[in-house]
Amino acid sequence: MHALIADEAVWIGGSEPAESYLNVEAIVEAAKETGAEAVHPGYGFLSQRADFVERLEEEGITFIGPPARIQKLVGDKLGARRFFQNAGIEVVPGTFTAVEALDAPSVAEELGYPVIVKPAGGGGGIGMRIAWGEEELVKAMRDAGELAGKAFGRLEVYLEKYLPNARHIEVQIIGDGRGGVFHLFERECSVQRRFQKVVEEAPSPALDQDRRQRLLSQALRAAKACEYVNAGTFEFLYDPSTDNFYLLEVNSRIQVEHPVTEMITGIDIVREQILVAAGYGVSFKQEDVAIRGHAIEARVYAEDPLNAFAPSSGVLEVYRPPEGPWVRVDSGYYAGAEVPMYYDPLLMKIVCWGATRDEARRRALSAIEETIVKGVATNLPLLHLVLSSEAFASGNYNTRILEGEDLLGRLNGYTYRKLATESKKREGLPSARQTSIEAWKLAARFYSS
Repeated sequence: MHALIADEAVWIGGSEPAESYLNVEAIVEAAKETGAEAVHPGYGFLSQRADFVERLEEEGITFIGPPARIQKLVGDKLGARRFFQNAGIEVVPGTFTAVEALDAPSVAEELGYPVIVKPAGGGGGIGMRIAWGEEELVKAMRDAGELAGKAFGRLEVYLEKYLPNARHIEVQIIGDGRGGVFHLFERECSVQRRFQKVVEEAPSPALDQDRRQRLLSQALRAAKACEYVNAGTFEFLYDPSTDNFYLLEVNSRIQVEHPVTEMITGIDIVREQILVAAGYGVSFKQEDVAIRGHAIEARVYAEDPLNAFAPSSGVLEVYRPPEGPWVRVDSGYYAGAEVPMYYDPLLMKIVCWGATRDEARRRALSAIEETIVKGVATNLPLLHLVLSSEAFASGNYNTRILEGEDLLGRLNGYTYRKLATESKKREGLPSARQTSIEAWKLAARFYSS
């Protein structure tokens, strides 16, 4: 789809990412060939690679995102933890240097189980392992190290205290390139599977005004400490038991879930990125940014929930996304398009706005029920289960909502369209089969034709 709607398209290599979207020189040559002034990296592949930013700078091409110094700082997880801790920002309790396998048990005992093993050069949840005891820790250290080496080219891992009841809340930041740093409020990202976000919402239902101000203040202090430029996300864990916010990491790019922030603030974040990169600063003042209503995003993936969420590739025989007021769909596909096996299987993001949280939730449920995809398996049943669950509806959930509600266990045989029809019957609402055509409507059609 991106090639079809572009003014100009350039072939940059084969389907394997290493031959194309991770090929720095191929992208630089494409930019030079078309006379492009700038490159927007999106939210994958080279979007957080300092060497890519530096290569563009050598050619006089602007990178629409944070400069190389920021990419280097936050890309090194251990270095970033040390930097922000020294700047007075409370980070998740854990180590600040790499941990060797032999030392891991004693370090974990000191932190207190459960702990989480993380690759030092990682991201996206890859290689992260939870250990509730020493036996699990030994295996977690081995598995995390192997995956880290393959995925990131670095074997080092470190330990953090795992907070099983925490909520994952992030703050959207934009640095104007002139010394100013602004926030666009927060997003709740606690619905996760294997540390990958599934459903996001803004604002967070966990925060009252006092907690929100504490979180925003901490995020702004962290952004100012590193003199942040362009768009970025400062991610925090909120521990309800201690009422503390801990900085988890910084994503130096636009996030997949940025639409929910745009829906509640009315600010186009990608436009702001371009303005900042072009030297114009941002188009808004902090005092003008306000929360209006509520927004929920559901990520629709081409994956099979009943087969360990294995990616599903193939041709989209039917592809009908939802429509209607206050429903936004970000997608790169269409009926007849092929979902390849080489890339992230995200098909579309369904984003719904409502005047209240429950209105947004119900609108998102309706949008999911309207969505039809045939040709590949999807996670639509899981998304419907999540939004229908008592925990999500109440807003009182954490990063273990899928386990706590046994949503994965309830997937087998879950047919949400049938259940939606039965729900309408219980509420006394007409379903498609119950509705009859009245004589005057039929007559009106004949006369009008």
